[in-house]
Amino acid sequence: MQSKIATLLTPYSKGNLHLKNHLVMAPMTRSRAINNIPNDLMAEYYGQRTGAGLIITEGTAPTADALSYARIPGIFSQEQIEGWKKTTAAVHQEGTKIFLQIMHTGRIGHYHNLPEGAILVGPSDIKAMGQIQTDNNGLQDFSEPKALTIDGIEAVVQGFVKAADNAIAANFDGIELHGANGYLLEQFLNPNVNNRTDTYGGSIENRAKLTLEVAEKTVSAIGNDKVGIRLSPFSKTGDLQPYDESEVHNTYAFLATELNKMKVAYLHIVMNPLIPQATLDAIRSNFDGTIIKAGGFTPETAEQALVNGSADLVAFGKAFLANPDFDKRIETGAALNPVDFKTLYATPDAIGYTDYPTLQS
Repeated sequence: MQSKIATLLTPYSKGNLHLKNHLVMAPMTRSRAINNIPNDLMAEYYGQRTGAGLIITEGTAPTADALSYARIPGIFSQEQIEGWKKTTAAVHQEGTKIFLQIMHTGRIGHYHNLPEGAILVGPSDIKAMGQIQTDNNGLQDFSEPKALTIDGIEAVVQGFVKAADNAIAANFDGIELHGANGYLLEQFLNPNVNNRTDTYGGSIENRAKLTLEVAEKTVSAIGNDKVGIRLSPFSKTGDLQPYDESEVHNTYAFLATELNKMKVAYLHIVMNPLIPQATLDAIRSNFDGTIIKAGGFTPETAEQALVNGSADLVAFGKAFLANPDFDKRIETGAALNPVDFKTLYATPDAIGYTDYPTLQS
């Protein structure tokens, strides 16, 4: 092993989270779930990447209303549960843990990607600017969402809870709530999207209410050691417009405090250059559990973050996408395969998915 990478590939243990190394495979949408059902090809893909101590799956819809992208998997039917069992079995064979990321995309979506009868929803009826790929009609402007009613919010919460139960039935080690990247939970946090005047809008506490309710009720359903959450402070993804810096800071400091009370397994922070160090410090100070950081790391900078204590685990996305044996390449200092961006989502087959070469091949 390269001497400068001394921690990343060693075992990790904190609380009830025990991993064979400090290396995490980040969640990445790959659009290979035909009819939204996890399949053999997906099991092969995840099974190839078990050099990670922890794999976090691609975003997975808890309900039909959350199927906003083409060919993303769900976790709300028995057929989907059975499909995911193939993946969990493949991953567990190599001693890797795997968490299912539960993703409700909210207003980010198009009706061409939704099944009949499903509804695109959000905290408000404010339409996102931008476009999304559909299989039948190519790129389309985002559809206009319907503002969730109080009953609709309760249905969303129960959808997350049922999805968490289903994930455990599919033999996942836990779930990650997707509270980042401009999707539904983060849409509620952002006052430029969330213009509600009820108890889910207005103050920081009100706008954080949905995220915390989902976290609390999934913890009650499957246990705090099986629930993590992904957050992206200061993100502009999904047409999220920036708001007052001190309010953003206080939002994430508050979330870290409240999630710490629930003793969730981890916080997964999506890094970007706009996040002030003070906000990262507040999250670290307010949360006693595992902190995963993702976004732009190299093995060398990941090692630095682990050594200085700013992160407990580091997640890699594109590096794992293009390098099934990423851990071996870190260990030997071998060059990395480049990512073929043309094949990320465009096709449902193995090209650009399970055909990246390994050092052995």
